Formats: sequence, structure tokens, C-alpha cells
Amino acid sequence: MPIGIIANSSAVAIGAIIGALAGKKLPQNLRTTLPILAGFISMSMGIFAIIKMQTLPAVVLSVLIGTVIGELLHIEKGIAAAIEKIKSPMEKMMGKSKHRSDDFSMEKYISIAVLFCASGTGIYGALHSGITGDHTILITKAFLDLFTSMIFSASLGILVAFLCIPQFLILLILYCMAVVIMPLTNPTIIGDFTACGGILMLATGFRINEIKSISIANMLPAMVLVMPLSYLWNQISFF
Repeated sequence: MPIGIIANSSAVAIGAIIGALAGKKLPQNLRTTLPILAGFISMSMGIFAIIKMQTLPAVVLSVLIGTVIGELLHIEKGIAAAIEKIKSPMEKMMGKSKHRSDDFSMEKYISIAVLFCASGTGIYGALHSGITGDHTILITKAFLDLFTSMIFSASLGILVAFLCIPQFLILLILYCMAVVIMPLTNPTIIGDFTACGGILMLATGFRINEIKSISIANMLPAMVLVMPLSYLWNQISFF
């Protein structure tokens, strides 16, 4: 059962509702501090995952090749473009909505949608949950998303809550795919997969804190490559 995914999506909805109701009553220092704290926690989770690495060359190759593929395919731009298509109907909805904030920005809303639905932490967490049965990453992310959605909905309005729907569907698909992959793995492959996801989580933290703007979605192919490369590298090492 995808407990972590349910917890994560529920947290987004609950946090957004609370934030929309609270509005600008939330102190400015909380609006500034909580997203930064979320970035540091993401980096800490990434470091914790990276130390589980078993095959350094396979993980490095996966990240390098995967990022090149992602950049060439413009994955992050494609995700943003897909969300952009809902701009007109969403604007019509906002025009009639009593919960719309005067500070609403569709561009900011699209950025938050990418953060919730296509972040390295979420995608890695769903795959990790499906493969290992460990929901810790997604449950931890649920706490982060609870406060993050609360902060953003304070200025963007109740529409932030609707982001839990695409988030749930995307993570559930990844979770189901991971269940199929599970029988093909071993402890070494899982360790390398965990480390590769840790690198993505570390990069996500850098992006959240605006230390370095990294296209996290363009790094996602690395998560697909790391398992076969880990397997092949360890097979070659026996010769």
C-alpha cells in the first residue's frame, strides 16, 4: 500500500487549505524561514542517502549520462509547458473564485506545480518506496510539503491544494513501476539507486535555497540508468 504517497499528497492538500484560510496572517519570518529550512533538510536527506553508495563509477556515469539526456530532451521545459496549457482555464476559474489571492501569479503557480509534482525528492521517494517498502522519505517529505504548501497558498490561494491530484497520480505510477522492478534488484543495485536519488535530493536542496539553479527534472533519467549500469559494472568487475 502506497502509504507514503497518500501521506504526501494529503499533506499538500491540508497545508494549502490551512495557508489559504490563514492568508497573510502568517508571520513574514515564517514565510522566509520555512522554505530555506526545507532546502537544508532535503540536502541532509541527500547526504544520508549518498553514503549508501556501493558502486561509485556506475552512479557517477548514471548522473552524467542521465543529465545529458535530460538536457537534450528538455524534460523540465516539457513539464513546465504541459502545466502552462492549463493557464487559461485556471485563470477563468480564478476570476470566479472567492479564494483567489490578489498576489496570485500564474508563473509562480507553475513553478510550485513543478516543485511538488516533478521534484527529485518526490520521484526518488516513490521509486524507493515501491522497491524497498520503506516510506520514510515520502513521509518526511510530507512534513516538508505540509509547511511549503501552507506558505505558498498564503499568497497563491486555495488552488495550490489542487496540486495534490497530479502529484498523487504521478507518484502512484512510479510506485507501481517500482513494484515490477523489485524482483530484478539486489542489495548492491538498491544501494546505488539510493545514492543516485540522494544526489538528486542534494541538488533539490541547492535549488530550493537558491544556492544554484539546477534543472532537477533533467537529471531524472539518471534514476532509470543507475540500475542497469550498476548491474553491468558489477558483472564486469567479476572478470
